[in-house]
Amino acid sequence: MADGSAKQGRNPRTVLLLRPTFQALEDVLAKRFYLLRAWESPLPLAEFLAAQASAIRALLIRGNGSVFIDAEILSSLPNLEIIVTNCVGLDLIDMAECAKRGVAVANAGNVLTEDVAEYAVGLLMDVLRRISSADRCIRAGLWPLTGLFPLGSKIGGKRVGIVGLGHIGSEVAKKLDAFGCIISYYSRKQKPSFSYTFYPNAKTLAAQNDILIVCCALNSDTYHIIDKDVMDALGKQGIIINVGRGALVDEKELVRRLMKGEIGGAGLDVFHNEPAVPRELFTMDKVVLSPHCAVYTHESFADLFQLIVDNLEAFFSNRPLVSKVIEV
Repeated sequence: MADGSAKQGRNPRTVLLLRPTFQALEDVLAKRFYLLRAWESPLPLAEFLAAQASAIRALLIRGNGSVFIDAEILSSLPNLEIIVTNCVGLDLIDMAECAKRGVAVANAGNVLTEDVAEYAVGLLMDVLRRISSADRCIRAGLWPLTGLFPLGSKIGGKRVGIVGLGHIGSEVAKKLDAFGCIISYYSRKQKPSFSYTFYPNAKTLAAQNDILIVCCALNSDTYHIIDKDVMDALGKQGIIINVGRGALVDEKELVRRLMKGEIGGAGLDVFHNEPAVPRELFTMDKVVLSPHCAVYTHESFADLFQLIVDNLEAFFSNRPLVSKVIEV
């Protein structure tokens, strides 16, 4: 039955999904666990959860476009013991409420780090060297008409500020270091293990750099961390690359500045209200856009799916989780 029979609902290896995730992942999980797909039930979500609550100990959520797991959802699942998310970010989970209720959280750990860092560098390269713009020029048949293509800018020697020197940020820094970029960063805490210059806030970081690459987690402290003041400090030639979350950047302010020529360019993989993207950006050659796909590689998905399976197997076998989130 779509909404789970009583017998199925009591399966000790039941995993609740509130929204669809990747079909390939569901196919993998269905071979090992009973998947309780809430969207297949004709019941409203609250009624469905009330009917199934006693059986649900594990919840899998998709980080992009999922339901916010707040106190109301958690209250409706009194036997919940673990939430597994397929991304690194925790902005869709009330971590304080989970801690209060003793609900463990496992995320994507470090398996997506390399791919996101690689993509951030790719976005920067595209913005500076105008690769997507050049491709459009060829496809539109403009090369014979326009002659010399507009000049781009080299990546080597650029001053790059990393906002959030965690796993992803440090990998971005390492890759850009190899290009000869001058790296500095802002994070919640200074990282003594890195020799890069640390700045105490994003505004000061922006004032000392040509480029900002935003990699930090989204929370109440980092919402719109790239705001009007930071953009002022970055200056008219500055470039913003965002591979974190859309709400880390004041999107309306960024669009306004791009339209007025008050920011030099942007590479954006994430947006404030996905999948909606400001249409003003569509015609800007100095902006590179992508649909929140920095982790979309065969390799990262294979590693991610295996990690999710490993976390769920560990939970149902009473073993330590592989990528349990430890909040500090």
